[in-house]
Amino acid sequence: MSQKIKRLGILTGGGDCPGLNAVIRAVAKTALYRYEIEVVGIMDGYGGVIESRSMILEDHHVSGILHRGGTILGTTNRDNPFRYPVGEKDGQTVWGDVSDKAIANLEKMGVDVLVAVGGDGSLFIGNELYKKGVPVVGIPKTIDNDLSATDVTFGFDTALNTATDAIDKLHTTAESHHRVMILEVMGRDAGWIALHSGTAGGADVILIPEIDFSYEAICQKISARQQKGKKFSIMVVAEGAKLPGGEQIYQEERKDNPHLSKLGGVGNVIGDEIQRRCGVETRVTVLGHLQRGGTPTPFDRILGTRFGVKAAELAMNGEFGQMTCLCSGEIQSVPLSDAVKEQKLIQADSELVRAAKSVGVSFGD
Repeated sequence: MSQKIKRLGILTGGGDCPGLNAVIRAVAKTALYRYEIEVVGIMDGYGGVIESRSMILEDHHVSGILHRGGTILGTTNRDNPFRYPVGEKDGQTVWGDVSDKAIANLEKMGVDVLVAVGGDGSLFIGNELYKKGVPVVGIPKTIDNDLSATDVTFGFDTALNTATDAIDKLHTTAESHHRVMILEVMGRDAGWIALHSGTAGGADVILIPEIDFSYEAICQKISARQQKGKKFSIMVVAEGAKLPGGEQIYQEERKDNPHLSKLGGVGNVIGDEIQRRCGVETRVTVLGHLQRGGTPTPFDRILGTRFGVKAAELAMNGEFGQMTCLCSGEIQSVPLSDAVKEQKLIQADSELVRAAKSVGVSFGD
């Protein structure tokens, strides 16, 4: 592919989150105003690359979208050009590598550099395309905040605000009815939303994938509160929290493609067990996709804007194979290969976990 940049392409992959439109706007406006080059918006993530679906982004397309949630380009977490469904055999899906087709489509679109906005899965694909010669720049996006090469990802702050607001609302009804209220939040492998929202919302118990828990420890916490005259308790549970036997709860498990397995329901399993063991009326709220929707916070709008501008700069400077990141308050870049090397998980002895335990939060350990 040509190294002279005349046309920049951008896609949003993986799950949606607040702040994506701020990124699209920043990339497009920087390219159009500062560098005077064309911008191609690729529709529905890597699906648009594989199926050659795109549109030229002009100023009017990216005006008035800063405050909007979602993504004007659409997204999907199902289309991987290196493992794409190409047919069926004996009732089973046949997977194939269509990356050469995807690269050919990028060339047909006239895309000289691709800005890929996504989480670990989307950026892993972007890095694989880069290895095959595609000029790629990555932007980190995930409400789970689990990319290790950046202090924070955009989308996390908005999801955190949504979860914290839900905890605040559950407090009043929990106290009124003397119940245990459980809020299940997103977090497949990393419990950042649960940890931060639970701490901010004054939860009594926080359960995350990184820390093993026991029902006995949870019941002890609830009993201790009752002995102090506190007739209700608030629990925040990450969807990926492992039951005492190490099991995770799925709505739908895909053994043929684990990435598409849908976690969910652990809150109900734990709630039933707590009610049975502790004899306390328990109710469960699953926050679900509310965490992905809505208006992005000012923090996410600003971070998305900063990431977008930096990505355009990297592209125009020929610094491919890089991902934008926030490091100690400054927007920088790191190699994509480093960004997708490992997830950023919560350490059991981290400062925030210690702080939460110091003010009485139980992690069930």
